[in-house]
Amino acid sequence: MSASLSVQQARKLVLHSQQLATAAPSGSAIAATLSAIEHLGYIQIDTISAIQRAHHHTLWNRNSRYNANQLDQLLASKQVFEYWSHAAAYLPMRDYRYSLPRKHAIVSGEQGHWYEPDKPLMKAVLKRIASEGPLMAKDFEYRGEKLGEWRSKPAKRALECLYMRGDLMISERRSFHKVYDLTERVLGPTVNTTAPTSEEYGRFLVSRYLQANGLGQPAEISYLRKNTKPLIATSLQSMLADGELVQLDVSGHQYVALPQSLALLNTPLARNKLSILSPFDNLLIQRKRMQTLFNFNYLIECYVPENKRQYGYFSLPILWNGKLVARMDCKADRRESHLHILHLAAESSLENIDGLARALCRKLPSFMQFNHCRQLSLHKTSPKSYQAILETAFAKIAP
Repeated sequence: MSASLSVQQARKLVLHSQQLATAAPSGSAIAATLSAIEHLGYIQIDTISAIQRAHHHTLWNRNSRYNANQLDQLLASKQVFEYWSHAAAYLPMRDYRYSLPRKHAIVSGEQGHWYEPDKPLMKAVLKRIASEGPLMAKDFEYRGEKLGEWRSKPAKRALECLYMRGDLMISERRSFHKVYDLTERVLGPTVNTTAPTSEEYGRFLVSRYLQANGLGQPAEISYLRKNTKPLIATSLQSMLADGELVQLDVSGHQYVALPQSLALLNTPLARNKLSILSPFDNLLIQRKRMQTLFNFNYLIECYVPENKRQYGYFSLPILWNGKLVARMDCKADRRESHLHILHLAAESSLENIDGLARALCRKLPSFMQFNHCRQLSLHKTSPKSYQAILETAFAKIAP
């Protein structure tokens, strides 16, 4: 089965699948957070704290009642766990068995790890955690020189090797520092620990990606997942032959989708809805895909030298009426409870700055509250002529 979609239809399918164009979820707040994680498949963890960290920000955009304690609660109740997706992430515990292929590949040497394993030290670290209980890297004393690109001490490297191999898991975080414990003590008794077959794993990767992203290409499905391209190609071929997938043409670009997802095209996008997105939001993480589907050329500039930045250290893409229309470089001064919009840059395609200003005024109060801020300052806009329009609009936002 095959079909053709316009770019506008493709965007609608993606946004509905990403739960960025849907009504507020019902039920308890924490249940809505778990539902979002299970639907998206992962939530990327990041350390940058210019505003609320990315994992909190991404969930807040799917659940307006989200607060940062909910992830801790879900981790403690064994409904989510930390491991690797395309990057460090929170994953649904129901998908635990699908983390095993990577772990087994690391144990067998089929897949490398960024730290060279020090087996005697790893054995000693594991023995100490087994006898003493959960420990952090700082619980292992070391007075020598820290090693490698990340300047980490040997015990930290050993902990990470054991974690990536599956011997240890993260039982909690304290002030964002990982607490490691034996895997058998972290897992709940009902968790399926049976390794999936290759066929199961391939179909899982395809189905999970398409459920969360609406449509996809082989390279997108295997993005930053080492050694999965042949497996995903085989799974796609089999699933297409079995009628489990539909082929889509979007302006000459070929995609696949789950047939049931096409029903989302019958649901209108929420009118005038605006989302202030994290650079690590699930929607945005594949930059080439965003360029193709949304005509949005995005680069996070925190890794770019300051004098070469065009938009700012941590610019947040703004999604409005189904389009990515601007980016907003922000910093939350938590001591002063002050949100600084250092640079708000509109895309050249934006045609209605007054409408965007009104939509931002509706969204910014909740965004400020999410970042524990009561005051707001706008420092710069591009084009410069938008500064007065936005300042006038923002002046109406009640502190």
